[in-house]
Amino acid sequence: MRLLNLSICLLLSIPLIGQFDLFEKKEFISKNGDRLPYRILYPENYNTSDKYPLVLFLHGAGERGNDNEKQLVHGVKTFLDPAHRAKYPCIVIAPQCPSDSYWASTKYDRTSSPVDFDYNYSYEMTDGFKMAIELTKSIIKKEAVDKKRVYVTGLSMGGMGTFEAVGRYPKLFAAAAPVCGGGDENAYGRKQSKVSFWIFHGDADQVVPVGNSRQMYQRLKSLKTNVKYTEYPGVGHNSWDYAYTEEELLPWLFAH
Repeated sequence: MRLLNLSICLLLSIPLIGQFDLFEKKEFISKNGDRLPYRILYPENYNTSDKYPLVLFLHGAGERGNDNEKQLVHGVKTFLDPAHRAKYPCIVIAPQCPSDSYWASTKYDRTSSPVDFDYNYSYEMTDGFKMAIELTKSIIKKEAVDKKRVYVTGLSMGGMGTFEAVGRYPKLFAAAAPVCGGGDENAYGRKQSKVSFWIFHGDADQVVPVGNSRQMYQRLKSLKTNVKYTEYPGVGHNSWDYAYTEEELLPWLFAH
């Protein structure tokens, strides 16, 4: 089944690469005057008199400071599928993390394998993360967004950023789908428990330990959160190839 899913994923990515011109390239200027490139996907027949869900997509660390189209192929192709665009109209924003920043304010030791991450939300937020949240709030004000249906998802570093986004701004998001990430489970309490989660990870991940997602899942369960956890056996850090082709992902996300 996993091989079949991966084959479908690879086949889908070929025609979808040419559809990335559906994303408009823009630049956000923060309150401090810093510039953050981002891509935005509008619904078909976008009508500003309507209200649409908003999805914030956070890419992985490998594309900091670069064009994030490569990882958009993994994460956002499901939103580019013509059938999905028709059935789940929404606005998708994909900010570009600066090369000298990170989506999550985590410390890590790259001498270990898998990498040892220290998640602690008492750390100061990174510049990239601050701008991503500021961008999200700006889009909510500027575009036709349903404020009660704002979602966040991301892979790897973006998965960590997904957990942190909810950890720091629980009132901003209705649901979150972190992929092979992790977070500060001790910082999660009653406020964060109101956000629905679907967590994804591969048990053979040699970059980000699967235990990070397991710990977050257990914490959310203890808080009686509406949480799902999918762990792919024998799958490594490329678990996003499976997570973002889950047939129930979009129906689940847009139900919240």
